[in-house]
Amino acid sequence: MNRTGRRAAVVSLFALGVALAVWRLRRSPPAAPPPEGAHGQSARDLAPSDAEAEAAPAPLPKPARPDDAEPKSLAEQRQRIYRRMREELGLGDEVLAKVGSIVEGNKVVSEGNPEVTEHPMKRSECWEIRERAGLHEQPKLLELRTNEALCGARYMVPLGGKSSAKPPDTCIDQYEFPNIPCEYPLVYASAQEAAQLCRAVGKRLCDAHEWEGACAGELRPAEEEYLWERKRRMEMEFFKNEKREKVWAYGLEKNHQKCATGSKKSGKCGGGGWESCGSNTYPAGAFPECVSRFGVYDQHGNAAEHMNLPMKPEELGKRGGLGETEMKGSWFIFGLGEAHEDDCRWRAPAWHSTKVDYWNSHRNYHLGFRCCRDL
Repeated sequence: MNRTGRRAAVVSLFALGVALAVWRLRRSPPAAPPPEGAHGQSARDLAPSDAEAEAAPAPLPKPARPDDAEPKSLAEQRQRIYRRMREELGLGDEVLAKVGSIVEGNKVVSEGNPEVTEHPMKRSECWEIRERAGLHEQPKLLELRTNEALCGARYMVPLGGKSSAKPPDTCIDQYEFPNIPCEYPLVYASAQEAAQLCRAVGKRLCDAHEWEGACAGELRPAEEEYLWERKRRMEMEFFKNEKREKVWAYGLEKNHQKCATGSKKSGKCGGGGWESCGSNTYPAGAFPECVSRFGVYDQHGNAAEHMNLPMKPEELGKRGGLGETEMKGSWFIFGLGEAHEDDCRWRAPAWHSTKVDYWNSHRNYHLGFRCCRDL
């Protein structure tokens, strides 16, 4: 779908809303009919016609319960990822071939080393949690379908500011890549590989202010979020953090218990090596309360995330550029402690900073990413 088509899809919101209202009415228990002769109508007169009943939309299928089989080898794990991207995201052979060429070009890009990773939650447990939270009910599924029509891709949501006068022009993944609920995040991708993988699926690596806006529930103009008049990154970071509002995706008060912060490092994990450090991540979206107003999950806890930090306007991803690397999304945030602050608009220090497109940009066992898309 081209940009004009995706914008036109906004019109479908009203139609889908009407359809949902009709569906709800059809699902509601009918009121007791008045006695024969009351107001001149019988129960048969008041019954809906066959044509009216057919107007109700067919219920949308809820997600299938995922299997918990854990691949024993890296090759098997990768093949499972590609299969799930085909099943859940509708990606075809050409796109998956591009994804595969990037992933297979590195020895460690994966959901974590299968030999040492110990995920604290099974995929089926995640599915059950979301089922109990009502995320598989028809209103939520209809909302998913509406956003898919607008964004041109599944499991993405549009971003906007406080004013609704301007239609959204950017969408963001709801979950960490591969952007599938109840699948484990892809980790060990460098910033360069993250940007390449986003492009392979028709998206791009998110700009830092887009990620922050998705978390805080308000996307602000780039001109307000980057202090481009200050040439040193340390200055930009300091003055941005000094005046920022503190807010978390789930509310105004920090509460790590709402998010995927209960995992632990592998016992022999020191500096982040493949042989000794499991990713130990939770399935994406397993904490229904760890979600922003826009419907974006896991921006606190679980994997940390790559993003693009534009040091000048032409480096904005939205303008086709790439700047320096920034990593957010709770670096080493666990239930018993945290290595740094993790509120939505906190600008991270220049840890392992390089250009995003640098061939040796940083990768780690707990570092993933998510993608954005322009409308």
